[in-house]
Amino acid sequence: MRVRITATVALLTAVGLALAGTSVFLIEERRLDDRSIEGSQQELDEFAKQLDPLTGDVRPTLYDTLFAFLERNVPDADEALVGFVGDEPVVGNGNDAQVLQEDPEFRTAAIPLVDSGGTARIDDPDRGPLLLSSQPATIGDEHGAMVVVTYLDVERADLRDTMRTYLVVATLALLLITGVAFSQAGRLLRPLRTLRETADDITETDLSRRLPVAGNDDITALTRTINGMLGRLETAFVGQRQLLDDAGHELRTPLTILQGHLELLDADDPAEVAETRELLLDEVDRMARLVDDLILLAKTERPGFLTLAPVDAAALTEAVAAKAAGLGERDWRVDGVADVTVPVDQQRITQALLQLAHNAAKHTRPGDVVAVGSVREGDAVLWWVRDTGPGVAAVDRERIFERFGRGTSAETRDTEGFGLGLAIVTAIARAHGGDAWLDDDYRDGARFVVSVPLPPTYLQPPHDDSEETRPIVVQQPVRTGA
Repeated sequence: MRVRITATVALLTAVGLALAGTSVFLIEERRLDDRSIEGSQQELDEFAKQLDPLTGDVRPTLYDTLFAFLERNVPDADEALVGFVGDEPVVGNGNDAQVLQEDPEFRTAAIPLVDSGGTARIDDPDRGPLLLSSQPATIGDEHGAMVVVTYLDVERADLRDTMRTYLVVATLALLLITGVAFSQAGRLLRPLRTLRETADDITETDLSRRLPVAGNDDITALTRTINGMLGRLETAFVGQRQLLDDAGHELRTPLTILQGHLELLDADDPAEVAETRELLLDEVDRMARLVDDLILLAKTERPGFLTLAPVDAAALTEAVAAKAAGLGERDWRVDGVADVTVPVDQQRITQALLQLAHNAAKHTRPGDVVAVGSVREGDAVLWWVRDTGPGVAAVDRERIFERFGRGTSAETRDTEGFGLGLAIVTAIARAHGGDAWLDDDYRDGARFVVSVPLPPTYLQPPHDDSEETRPIVVQQPVRTGA
């Protein structure tokens, strides 16, 4: 790529310099020819004035008149003056005038101009291109002409010297531009080479390499994009590796239990077989629940996980409270409802809130308050589940939202679950563009919050109705043996 860029710049520069030089040469050559014609015409005009009977210096014969004109006019270095009487050149002055008078090719080109006047060009192999300009003259019965011969190569010699200088300067400029282009192309493409080298160094066990960011151009923007992609890939791979490690650790215990009981099983004892069968089926159920939870967590990061539709937040809140009332003999309540419609996946939000309600039921006693509520706060809708249980220890507030994270205190330790419940709740909330957290300001137990942002088209002023936001007590069915 570097060589291609340099070659392209060099080619374009060479073509540009060549076109510029050619244009200048042609324009200057035309200008010099015009100046030569003007010089010849000036000489002829002076000769024509001499032929004027009133103001000129007309001699008795045409020869004398031509000779007198040549005596008073000294031609330039690139000119020769030749006087014709009839078809014969009889007198001359200037550059190779005498040689021209004896040149048959010159005489052949000049004789037609003696009678008609005008100009003509001839290419002399020794002298180069010649411009012939004629002024006819008649004195008495003698007819002839004054012919001005201009050596065009003499005028063009300086132009050729200038163009040779231009060629040298253009060649040096081309080499300089090519060198600068090669250097700049290397500098611009250096991030791409670094990207290739970094990509070669990245392995499945080390995704920490990043590209150096410098400058503010398209390559820099590409570098930032690649670094962002590498960061996301590293996060994804680290998350997958952690998930596999955690899942393997969690599955090892039930598998060990299965293997141990099967190895110790006495197949001839029906009672032991029945007891072992019941125990193993329970462990298989636990593993099935773990696999289902892991599959759900994996799906949260895939497109199509959510099926969004406009949902009445108030109706959803009350429906969740009614369903949660069957989780245990608790004082189930509805703190308040948000009077707003929000685009969510109703089943997923219900799943997340019921998971929070289930956790609250496990960590409270009969008669404790467990409340579900919702409210619109700014451009988001918040759902929460609160309880009056022991709360969550400070050291566990971050841990419990991680995969396989469990509380460490005796009051909050979950001995039956896998520690995936709050991770699933968080994944569902983030799939909606929101988040889930534990309210640090709530001191009477625990209050878990799920937020879902409102799209701009749903941002209508909140409806203030005290009748709809007052707490609602949900009647629970009478349960025994809970």
